[in-house]
Amino acid sequence: MADSALWFSSLTAGTAVLASWVTSRGTARAARIQVTAAERMQRSARVSEVRRSAYVSLIEQAHKMAELYWAVSDISASGGTRAEQVPALKEIRASLREEYGRLRHCIWVISLEGPDEVAEAAEALRLATRPPYRVLAASIAGSPGALETFDQCYAPFWDSVLAFVSTARAAVHDL
Repeated sequence: MADSALWFSSLTAGTAVLASWVTSRGTARAARIQVTAAERMQRSARVSEVRRSAYVSLIEQAHKMAELYWAVSDISASGGTRAEQVPALKEIRASLREEYGRLRHCIWVISLEGPDEVAEAAEALRLATRPPYRVLAASIAGSPGALETFDQCYAPFWDSVLAFVSTARAAVHDL
């Protein structure tokens, strides 16, 4: 009987050790899975926040440029003489250069952060700033009728802003 008790206690102890080992492996694996899932969620939240911030920065910058474009339209509508308009237009052009530099920086960040559809929409927005700037420069240089055509350049710019907003919204909600 003593042999059976020893044998039974050895079997019970071995089973307990094996069960403990299996449990610890399962617990360790579950902990690794949980850590990996938490890292993914943090990374996803961080990417989402960085992208959202970059998108908002570009939208704000586009609005600043739009305000300057509106100022050009106001000058055009004021009906002042060319001598009165040119200094104001030059000042706006200088402001547009500064704002364009900031806009370009925002676009670089978006190109880095992605996704590609949003980066492409941001680049389309950048390209839409060219025609208004060229017409403004032509107006300052004395090209007849340039200010009258300026307003025709505004709509494609604004459409590119709206397209960017739509693309960025879809990208943010897809994360």
